Amino acid sequence: MEKYKDRPIGVFDSGQGGLTVLSRLVDLLPHENFVFYGDSGNAPYGVRTKEEVYQLSKRVVEHLINDHQVKAIMIACNTATSAAAVRLRAEYELPIIGIEPAAKPAVLENPDQEVVVMATPLTLRESKFNNLLQKYDKDHQVVKVPAPKLVELIEQGQTKSPELYSYLHQVLDPYAGKASAVVLGCTHFPFAKQAILDVLGHQTRVYDGAIGAANEVKHQLAKRDQLTERTEAGRIIFENSAPGASALSEELYQLFRSEN
Repeated sequence: MEKYKDRPIGVFDSGQGGLTVLSRLVDLLPHENFVFYGDSGNAPYGVRTKEEVYQLSKRVVEHLINDHQVKAIMIACNTATSAAAVRLRAEYELPIIGIEPAAKPAVLENPDQEVVVMATPLTLRESKFNNLLQKYDKDHQVVKVPAPKLVELIEQGQTKSPELYSYLHQVLDPYAGKASAVVLGCTHFPFAKQAILDVLGHQTRVYDGAIGAANEVKHQLAKRDQLTERTEAGRIIFENSAPGASALSEELYQLFRSEN
């Protein structure tokens, strides 16, 4: 598969949140080239229907394949993974890797303790997530906290604003000082990790699925002998469906890199 080795890896999200996953991918695969596509023009996905999310995701996948000849696609969006990943994998031959809330390790590593799962309404409604809870949340220790406005605030570049703190207090105050763990079930939410801990308490353990998802991308490419053999640092192309938002993508990416 020599012809695939120097092709880029596509990473897409409903907006800017997938930049947190991109950062983990660059840590793990520093010599690969990446194309990051944020669909901010259609964000947030989490309040849309499952079919709408599938159609939007398919459009982005087609763009990454046809215009960038990507060798793999990371769906760096919990909502799009829930709504579209299975159908997309059936339609395309290249590896399509998704991400999902890290509820399983949070529950297993915090027995008999309260675990807050923050995510979009669609992710929390999806049967895959609820089947996971049914299997592992035997003691009903998981509390679902839909936080769609947090996506919108981060889309605006607000990661520490008074408005963001006000919203976090609104949704998280009932669990402050009580929750043993918080699952960041949306790739936008790691941008607000420090603010979330400021509200819940810094003793709270934080879980997100980005590292596991990045490892799976590497595994899938290695299995196909498609990892690059370049030794220089890879390049990143930032694209976005909203006018001017690709520049914000680059700014937020650099901000996240500097703080993590």
